[in-house]
Amino acid sequence: MSLLMGSIVVVAILFFVFEMLRRQKLREKYAVLWIVIGIGTLLLAAFPALLEQASGLLGIQVPANLLFITTLVLLVGVCLHLSREQSQAEDEVRILCEEVALLKVELSALQQSVGSHPRQEGTTGPAA
Repeated sequence: MSLLMGSIVVVAILFFVFEMLRRQKLREKYAVLWIVIGIGTLLLAAFPALLEQASGLLGIQVPANLLFITTLVLLVGVCLHLSREQSQAEDEVRILCEEVALLKVELSALQQSVGSHPRQEGTTGPAA
């Protein structure tokens, strides 16, 4: 029964990931990770002997412990990846804010120079 429930949960999560991907609420590079994890979980649910063989090869007595260790490593990896992505996004936002500030200063200087020189009649220029 737990095999069936686990499989249903994984299929529901995969459906949710594909739906978010279709609606462009999730980028492909993040969806790939969740799809791989979901397929791996489905494989382990369908073939529990794989987990037993892997835990035997690694010298882990209880196969569930291998599952917990693998899950912990994956979650730490996801956290590190998202931290790196957020750091890059913060750097990009800071750079863009600095560029906007410089453009505002430049625009203000241009507006003052245009305002300090009265327009001569007969000259063409941009409309205000």
